[in-house]
Amino acid sequence: MMIEETQAPRRLGGQSTGANRRLGWKGLIALCVGAAGLMLGGCQSSSLDAKSLGLTELAYPHLELGQFAGHKPSDFPVHGIDVSKYQGEIDWDAVRDGGIAFAYLKATEGGDRLDEKFNDNWRAAKAAGVPRGAYHFWYHCRPGIEQAAWFIRNVPKDRSALPPVIDVEWTPFSPTCTKRPAREDLIREVTAMADKLEAHYGQRPILYIPIDVHRDRMVGAFPRHEVWARAVADHPDNVYENRAFRFWQYTEKGTVPGISGGVDKNAFAGSRSDWAAWLKHHQGS
Repeated sequence: MMIEETQAPRRLGGQSTGANRRLGWKGLIALCVGAAGLMLGGCQSSSLDAKSLGLTELAYPHLELGQFAGHKPSDFPVHGIDVSKYQGEIDWDAVRDGGIAFAYLKATEGGDRLDEKFNDNWRAAKAAGVPRGAYHFWYHCRPGIEQAAWFIRNVPKDRSALPPVIDVEWTPFSPTCTKRPAREDLIREVTAMADKLEAHYGQRPILYIPIDVHRDRMVGAFPRHEVWARAVADHPDNVYENRAFRFWQYTEKGTVPGISGGVDKNAFAGSRSDWAAWLKHHQGS
């Protein structure tokens, strides 16, 4: 994803390789969740599995998806994009006809910035029949509840929309906020926003967490939320510790009919039938 012009793009990825790249909970035996469910606690010798930790199917007990193995982006059959004002005018009919299955549109940032193309993209993507959702870029110098209020003010409640996304990144080049809150502070504020959005829209937000933020603050946190991983130089399983992902951003330089220039492309971690089930579950259709 991309923030405003204050932030430069980054590349991620490690050198290790993993034998098992299934959508699942690798290493859960070693993962212990504290009483609040947010902090890592001391490890116990007793066996822990995904169900006992409340992680079955990423905390959607009525949504049954298969165990899908994908080693590279082309292994995944369902692909989408995320866009902002930087993509300019978009021909959404061409995007749809080009095989794009979903789109996430930048809506808001912090507590006072609205992407100038959001409303146009929100309407046009729906008119073209492209399932779309809105994302918010997190601002570390504003309370989560205020950021939730700003998102709610600007993003319509639409039952056909995909779940909202909270994009949590470090912002070292921001002219107004380079703060990196402590783990407990960041988790508390993001939780406040996520809970408010879920109460308003009736859908639990997805969290977009780049590897550096995940490594620095988020390992073991937010087990009830689906996660959107970013790994443009490796598979997410090789660079994220103890984290299943529902979406994988694998490039920031994708080409898509109807869009001039590069665009972020993302894979849904599942089969086509998984995607149909996931979409039906979240859209309530």
